Amino acid sequence: MSAATDQRPAGRISRFPHLKQDFAASLVVFLVALPLCVGVAVASGVPAELGLVTGIVGGLVTGLLRGSSLQVSGPAAGLTVLVFEAVQEFGLPALGVIVLATGVLQLAMGALKLGRYFRAISVSVVEGMLAGIGLVLIAGQLYAMAGAKAPSSGLGKIAGLPGAVVDAVGSTSASASLAIGVGTIAVLVLWKRLPAKVRTVPGPLAAVGLATLAALLLNLPVATVEVQGLLGSVQPPSLSSFGELAHVGLLGTILAFTLIASAESLFSAAAVDRLHDGPRTEYDKELMAQGAGNAICGALGALPMTAVIVRSAANVQAGARTKASRVLHGVWLLLFAALLPNVLAYIPIPALAGILVHAGGKLVPVRGLVGLWREHRGEALILVVTAVSIVAVSMFEGVLIGLALAVAKTAWEASHIRLEVVDKGAGPVQAYLSGNATFLRLPKILDDLEALPQDRPVELDLSGLHHLDHACRTALETWAERHSAVGTEPVKVTEPVTSV
Repeated sequence: MSAATDQRPAGRISRFPHLKQDFAASLVVFLVALPLCVGVAVASGVPAELGLVTGIVGGLVTGLLRGSSLQVSGPAAGLTVLVFEAVQEFGLPALGVIVLATGVLQLAMGALKLGRYFRAISVSVVEGMLAGIGLVLIAGQLYAMAGAKAPSSGLGKIAGLPGAVVDAVGSTSASASLAIGVGTIAVLVLWKRLPAKVRTVPGPLAAVGLATLAALLLNLPVATVEVQGLLGSVQPPSLSSFGELAHVGLLGTILAFTLIASAESLFSAAAVDRLHDGPRTEYDKELMAQGAGNAICGALGALPMTAVIVRSAANVQAGARTKASRVLHGVWLLLFAALLPNVLAYIPIPALAGILVHAGGKLVPVRGLVGLWREHRGEALILVVTAVSIVAVSMFEGVLIGLALAVAKTAWEASHIRLEVVDKGAGPVQAYLSGNATFLRLPKILDDLEALPQDRPVELDLSGLHHLDHACRTALETWAERHSAVGTEPVKVTEPVTSV
């Protein structure tokens, strides 16, 4: 009997060898995720509880699935701007349709094993996308910090900031709101400099807690989160709302959601893999896990989810060893939403705005851009153009502009061409073309060939070309005919070994 008794605990330990570490990590991730879930929801223009719903699904559904074992999913600041625009344009009922369709597309891409191809997207485009999102997010949330309504366009948000600050200084309630927001940012910035024992409480939770306490004790006239209750906030999309899929604008929004959510999740997975020595991410399975989570979020009418690097890094740094930590964090979010939803009503909105301003600042790689400009100016230019395009035009168009610029840069760099001329003073002039002859380099090719002596025969050797496109072949044939027409011997052409 005693031997059997001794074996039972050993059996449990062998089955869950890292339960202690995962349990502790799950509490840390929960405390980090809670204010961010609420803040992202409020900034997106939807009930606060919907952010918790997405966090719960990210833990209990996506957390259980295979893909990236330590990555944590939930509502992300990177999609805030896009969600807000979608809700304003199509209405809250359409959000569930958009998120559900996004999940279905992600599931399909994962099943077709397209997840790995997201690693082929230019890093500069992704960083530019996040920087543009960060700039718009910062500008929009600064208005929320001041208790003012933000303009709709990205440029309008930035242009109107000086006036909003002046108005805030002249208003008691706006000044109090701005003070709460600025104080929240100050706590977040200074928190990492405090002693380690103090920093056991996550910075975002401490910042929101202190802001809430200050607003209550000082009786400040600031707006707080509106609470509707978990069940009251969950509104699955009706059958009639699926008719919106016939609108081209909605389809474009779905594609933008899919592209950005997938890219952010998979790039986050690559970053998390560098933080630990555990199993590596299976990209196609991770994409399907994100798709399953988004499909369920859409069916519940909640926010879209992505993998979130802030929560994922907190999970790894807290000592998580398996996916149990992220599943448990979903359990804690569910218990909070079910048992303590009224606590949300005490949280000042400017405090949540301050958290998102701080999060937006982390999306803008100022230091990285300086180093990138010194070493790879083309990549730095792509990053800046993508970010500026998102601010000036829109999210989807900005990303497309960045992708187009990255493809054009790659095509230009790949089309290297070299002309070597051997002129012995007598006999034919020998010209050797090597590299990739594409229409992008056609002006240079023709300029070099037309500079050859007109009264001498020419032997043009193309055997060194790796690629010869149709435009270049036609142009070379035309040049050869013109050169031969002046009375010299016909141009002798040695064809490339393999012409395309």
